[in-house]
Amino acid sequence: MWCVPQIDEEYVARMDDVLDTLAQPADASEPVVALDERPVVLRDPARPGRPASPGRMARQDYEYVRRGTANVFCIVEPKAGRHLTYATPNRTAKQFARALRKIAQRYRSAWTIHLVMDNLNTHRQNSLCMAFGDDAGRELWSRFTVHYTPKHGSWLNPAENEASLWSRECLGRLRIGSLTELRRRTSLWNKDAHRRRRKITWRFTKEQARAVFKLDQISTSRSEH
Repeated sequence: MWCVPQIDEEYVARMDDVLDTLAQPADASEPVVALDERPVVLRDPARPGRPASPGRMARQDYEYVRRGTANVFCIVEPKAGRHLTYATPNRTAKQFARALRKIAQRYRSAWTIHLVMDNLNTHRQNSLCMAFGDDAGRELWSRFTVHYTPKHGSWLNPAENEASLWSRECLGRLRIGSLTELRRRTSLWNKDAHRRRRKITWRFTKEQARAVFKLDQISTSRSEH
């Protein structure tokens, strides 16, 4: 279910921009990459569980001990099936800056990198300048053409699909008690997804979105061109 409390011209403009970007054919010189963060609660079992044995399923006690929190940057190039998802201690501005540096290094030969992400306050050029200095931060930011999803528009971000796949396939019902183990499991999952070039086939178009939300009456400077 989509919870969209208000649709105004800004919402439509950002929605159109993101959907037009996702509709572009794959182009190595202008890759479209999606990014999102997923918080993770680190948990250890409060007492040992019962391992699986012939005829008996594994069991774990419902009690657990919290070991803090961590974060996973879910990063995917949906049309090409390239994955850069990895775990970090948190999602601070410095970690975001490092994530963009990681993406830029992967796409060194690209003319520009189209980056789809939400409007979080750390998702700004200033985060890169604080992490790497003004000149290096601005230079890194210039490698990207940023496409912000509208507020309450996370459904427009393919990285949400990446996060869902990672959560189901990498974590499932497991309890992970340390950042080291979270990093290990996430790295293994990402390597497998990247090796198999698991793509995200995005079929929802701008025209379909406008029909769903009955937006024929709303025009933007983008839609007029």
